[in-house]
Amino acid sequence: MSKSICQVSVAPVRREPSDVSEMVTQLLFGELCENVEVKKQWVKIKIAFDGYEGWVDSKQILVISDLEYAHFMQDVSFISEPFSLLVSNNQPFPVTIGAEIHHLNEENIFELAPTHRFIVDENPIKGIQDKSRVLELAFKYINTPYLWGGKTTYGIDCSGLVQMVYKIAGYKLPRDACQQAEVGEVLSFIEEAEPGDLAFFENQEGKIVHVGFILPEQKILHAHGKVRIDMLDYTGIFNSDLNRYTHQLRFIRKIF
Repeated sequence: MSKSICQVSVAPVRREPSDVSEMVTQLLFGELCENVEVKKQWVKIKIAFDGYEGWVDSKQILVISDLEYAHFMQDVSFISEPFSLLVSNNQPFPVTIGAEIHHLNEENIFELAPTHRFIVDENPIKGIQDKSRVLELAFKYINTPYLWGGKTTYGIDCSGLVQMVYKIAGYKLPRDACQQAEVGEVLSFIEEAEPGDLAFFENQEGKIVHVGFILPEQKILHAHGKVRIDMLDYTGIFNSDLNRYTHQLRFIRKIF
């Protein structure tokens, strides 16, 4: 199975090999994947970080050797500002928070390949972060518009927000809210939760469909229309703009 790395700022990952197919997630600059299947200009990939599968345009990924793939996997850091500009061939190259940088050298150059060299003008974040850093990272997404399958400050969904924030902080979570709801320790009461813990919400059928970050003073940061802050109680999320509850609380989990 061949390997690839994302060579554009953000690549849509689609359910089927078509530009009009639903976007199920995104691949960010520097993210690694395995190539599962090829259909004309489309490649079915399996994302290295979370195992998510879907189809990407072959022009948006760069095929690398198994040796290069293993080398990149050994050293990963993340762009930690909402928007950043790298430099490639003396031209600006925009990336968003969560873009991956591998083996940044002393000259601040990240080399995807000999023909793909990028100058990085900030210090990427690396390693396990303190829990207080989780909310600091989450607030960098505030007012980002909601986008189904999104993972960036150009557009993001609720589980993408949670996964990306924890990923940059050094923790691995699955992609979807129902999968994230199986990670960590369930808390009995809201009062037991610490800022940065996760609240999960269910639909009428009892399926987990939403997730957000616990904030101090019984508030929650989540992606609903946009990344926003609302009130949280034992019933669920109360949206002051709509003057009603929008999500029914199922439980709260401590990830670490």
